[in-house]
Amino acid sequence: MAALGLFAEPHIFPWLWLAFGLMTGSFLNVVIHRLPKMMERDWQAQCAELRGETLPHAEPFNLVGPRSRCPSCGHGITALENIPVLSYLALRGRCSACKTPINLRYPVVELLSGAAAFYCASRYGFGLAAVAASAFVWALIAASFIDFDTQLLPDAITLPLLWAGLLLALSGTFVDLRSSVIGAAAGYLSLWCVYWLFKLATGKEGMGFGDFKLLGAIGAWTGWQMLLLVILMSSFIGALVGIGLMVLARHGRNVPIPFGPYLAAAGVVALFWGPPLSRYYVAHLLG
Repeated sequence: MAALGLFAEPHIFPWLWLAFGLMTGSFLNVVIHRLPKMMERDWQAQCAELRGETLPHAEPFNLVGPRSRCPSCGHGITALENIPVLSYLALRGRCSACKTPINLRYPVVELLSGAAAFYCASRYGFGLAAVAASAFVWALIAASFIDFDTQLLPDAITLPLLWAGLLLALSGTFVDLRSSVIGAAAGYLSLWCVYWLFKLATGKEGMGFGDFKLLGAIGAWTGWQMLLLVILMSSFIGALVGIGLMVLARHGRNVPIPFGPYLAAAGVVALFWGPPLSRYYVAHLLG
């Protein structure tokens, strides 16, 4: 009990939770890299089963195994080479065996996860709110980077996030149950309607079904009152980034741009600062 009391100290808990957040970021890098590949393997197995075929035996591949390796030379990552951020700095951003540069994304994800943990611990203190808010941000980090890489938002992330938001609403941790349920339904249906209106008007799909589920999950956590803010912010940021890519990077109009990261960023803003932003909007822009 004394150790738990020490862990809960306001001046200690944020730093301990920061360390845990950095370690979580290391795990999120595994999720970001492996979950899409796991999904692809599962789809291949399902297609082979429908065709009556048997796929050749393959090495087990999941979030636990096999051991992480350098993608260039196959060098197994040791425990000392897997310390969040510090190992990247010590290795100077290169594989210890073949000296191939390590993607900067790895320490970035770890730093984002650690910073989110520190902020949540400092804001909410020791308790359910800090743990839940950290998990919310961590899930959105993983979903965003996967969407950037593959234009996929896995159900394995969005659906548990949705249910977690609804369950947390039972205790009123962030919003009440009524606001959460309406937020989940309205979040999903709003983008579902936009999807079908766009498809009927153009014959093209403007977004994926994963975006519907992600906004539904965000609505479950933040309540229906924040949905307009989330949609406006994500659309504005997405439009700016899309225009910038087309102008500066000559990104073709037909090349898909993932919308999930912008929804995720707006969802984080809504959870932490949504109410004052909404009051400012009503008071200064509509007043």
